[in-house]
Amino acid sequence: MALVEQERRGTVALLTLNRPEARNAISPEVSQEMAATLDDIEQDPSVRAVVLTGAGDVFSAGADLKVVAQGRAADIARVKGGFAGIVNRDFVKPIIAAVNGPALAGGCEIVLACDLVVSADTARFGIPEVQRGLMAAAGGLIRLPKRVPLAIALELAMTGDPIDAARALQLGLVNRVVPRAAVVGDAIALAERIAENSPIAVRLSRQLVREAAEMSEADGWKRTAELAVQVFQSGDSIEGATAFAEKRKPVWKTT
Repeated sequence: MALVEQERRGTVALLTLNRPEARNAISPEVSQEMAATLDDIEQDPSVRAVVLTGAGDVFSAGADLKVVAQGRAADIARVKGGFAGIVNRDFVKPIIAAVNGPALAGGCEIVLACDLVVSADTARFGIPEVQRGLMAAAGGLIRLPKRVPLAIALELAMTGDPIDAARALQLGLVNRVVPRAAVVGDAIALAERIAENSPIAVRLSRQLVREAAEMSEADGWKRTAELAVQVFQSGDSIEGATAFAEKRKPVWKTT
């Protein structure tokens, strides 16, 4: 049985954490499978976006505490991409988290590593590591202050208490909240909408948005000029304008 199941939906790859009996906890083996799966997807030009969800009623409860209790916590992150093979990976394609249930501890940090989040109305988000004498070391303490107000990030980090989906939406931590039965379908629809666009324009736009948070406005303008040249040289800009004029769908030249 695969610990990370993969299904193709046209140009979208649907990945499912598949340890429902363990609340989709991340073991060294899960991290290894995810890293290998993302390697394959990265090299496959027919995949333009990824949706990541969990089997059963939980997105992920984070690190497998049985492994942690054995003193093997480092083994979970000892792969390309770190924890779950994803949290500090420079992945070039859009990833959407379809959060089907609680995303806690490392599970929340996986969500924070994704670009967009479609959440079930039953989901909860939190980094409760301090309640177990641990620290959220898979990116949560770095990314939360960039996604929510500092005071909220501090509260979540120091109390370990979770927030529900409605609060996460209010804070901008998730993009949309839908009924649980619709979460994967809505995430795939969002991925398909992205996949309709020029791959190089999406990739470089995504890259600039991510980089902009760490740049001055002056540096941002310089970087915009550098990346825009790549888009214009790709030929997709001419194809996009031509297709619009001819009232047809564009046929992108890039991958």
